[in-house]
Amino acid sequence: MVILESRFHHIKALLARLRLDSSARLVVLVDKDGQQIAVHGELGDLDTTSLASLAAGNVAATGGMARLIGENEFPTLSHEGEKESIHICVIGRVLLLVVFDDRSSLGLVKLRSKQLSHELARVFAEIEKESAAARANSSLPFNGITDEEIDSLFSPA
Repeated sequence: MVILESRFHHIKALLARLRLDSSARLVVLVDKDGQQIAVHGELGDLDTTSLASLAAGNVAATGGMARLIGENEFPTLSHEGEKESIHICVIGRVLLLVVFDDRSSLGLVKLRSKQLSHELARVFAEIEKESAAARANSSLPFNGITDEEIDSLFSPA
């Protein structure tokens, strides 16, 4: 999947709006493989790379439980702590993580996340179409580069 810069800025703006509307501390967008796509909010010393991969693993594990009971997957997951909580919303191939504290509530985060998930689903459907069209037109930036050419860049002369 190739995300154009204009799409990336649009995604970042959507995350900023969600953070503001839900009074969340942090919003992270991750693909189901655990790769971080975008982040907005108070990072502090939080390792968002680890958070992204652990969230993807969590969704995969609960997806296995869902299938055991006859569901495809659980579209939302929530973990409530004493001070901090996390809400995860599955949107196609991406995960929306919202980290919040007592300035917000799970109900508000769920409501705002659900509202935003429809717009994010539309944006990622458009990104998928653009990526497919780019592959079909061979206009991806690395098309035409062979493995040998890449190897020659990194091998001593």
